Amino acid sequence: MEFKENGNAEIDNWQTTMLLYNSALKEVGTKLEILNDEFQHIHQYNPIEHIKSRIKSPESIVRKLRNKGLESTIDNMVQYVNDIAGIRVICSFTSDIYRIAEMLSNQSDLRVLSVKDYIENPKESGYKSYHMIVSVPIYLSDSVVDTKVEIQIRTVAMDFWASLEHKMNYKFEKNAPEHIKRQLYECAQMVSVLDDMMLSLNEEIQEAQSEEE
Repeated sequence: MEFKENGNAEIDNWQTTMLLYNSALKEVGTKLEILNDEFQHIHQYNPIEHIKSRIKSPESIVRKLRNKGLESTIDNMVQYVNDIAGIRVICSFTSDIYRIAEMLSNQSDLRVLSVKDYIENPKESGYKSYHMIVSVPIYLSDSVVDTKVEIQIRTVAMDFWASLEHKMNYKFEKNAPEHIKRQLYECAQMVSVLDDMMLSLNEEIQEAQSEEE
């Protein structure tokens, strides 16, 4: 699989493009780790359980461009595919999701391009997560290139559910039997109830601790 290269002065070949996206993942990943450390220092609490990152495969990028009716050029890839570099942030509680999103939004060198809140507005399947597309400047030796990263923020329970949905869609090529989709949707409702209960319990525990101090 090859991308057609055209005379873009900033992004002239595949290797440079991948360098930019890998660098953007490192930049955003480091920001998240620092924010988590600072939160621990101030509040004695870590809002982030763990962080996963990945670069979309060339085959997936080409497939996405074809679905959009676009040629497989590097310019099209950079302009129209927003999730080539992806970071998934896993939290304990739903309140942490919005806390992290706000902290990221307040970073002066990070620009939020779009937000999709699938927690307030879940997908029809029951999928919940908080998605941000951000742009981060990557400083090369002779230029600065703003590079996009997709950030997905979700709870442990949401991530468990989403992993199972992904396996289902892969196995059945997005044409799963209705009874499996129905059961998975019912699980999504259970996940939502569980997250709400866990958040409520955590708030009660924190309140009790505050009263003791």
